[in-house]
Amino acid sequence: MRFSANVSILFKEVPFLERFGLAAAAGFSAVEFWWPSDEDPDEVERAIKDSGVEVALFNFDAGDMPAGDRGLVSDPGRERQFRENVPLALDLARSLGCTRMNVLVGHEIEDMHREEQLALARENVRFAAEVAGAADVTVMVEAVNTFENGPYLLYTTQQAAEFVQSVGRDNVKIQYDVYHMQRMEGNLVANLREYIGLVGHVQIADSPGRGEPGTGEIHYPYVLAALEDLGYSGYVGLEYNPTTGTTEESLGWLPEELRGEDVAVSDLRL
Repeated sequence: MRFSANVSILFKEVPFLERFGLAAAAGFSAVEFWWPSDEDPDEVERAIKDSGVEVALFNFDAGDMPAGDRGLVSDPGRERQFRENVPLALDLARSLGCTRMNVLVGHEIEDMHREEQLALARENVRFAAEVAGAADVTVMVEAVNTFENGPYLLYTTQQAAEFVQSVGRDNVKIQYDVYHMQRMEGNLVANLREYIGLVGHVQIADSPGRGEPGTGEIHYPYVLAALEDLGYSGYVGLEYNPTTGTTEESLGWLPEELRGEDVAVSDLRL
């Protein structure tokens, strides 16, 4: 497996556009990020190309995430915003050679039935997947925890799997976030074994504090070894809040010489 640094949450010691270069300097060959709501996509593209890193994944527009938004596709009042973002985001993906994009499905809306929201989300994800297919991009759908993210529509692995299957497009997969699923349901390895055929991307942080691996209750040597045994060959995104003064200090578990390579779990310092 290979590791990618999520620069929307890592390397916050510097402004966003400088984080790609900092990730490259730390030894990473790949990064990922949330939709750059405050930065011009053209500037983001230049910063990435200047740094020389690959982009493993980035998000479609999910709204104002610092203000609490967690996706647009299940909200009839914001459906247009999402659909207008799709071609812009895919243009950026094509330019960067990125083949994975994540869509957040959003919160429950008080005066809408859950099934009605899921049907709308399904329609919009299908729309994105059909456009993305022409660019050889796979669309990810993520389940996230409700403790920190409010009444999010998909909050278990089974819900995410059922949703992905209901979209009915081969290029729609699960983004499996180990941290979120530990918070919501545990049974990490059992669920990975059951649903690995639908998993297109993995992200990690430790639980319950969302720090780097080794700072919480998740036994990462076991979880990552199981992922390796299952034949997962994609990226593992580092989407954690460092418990240390800098991001670099939090990376002791991942030797610098391995950060840009395809590595075996046994080589990690976990």
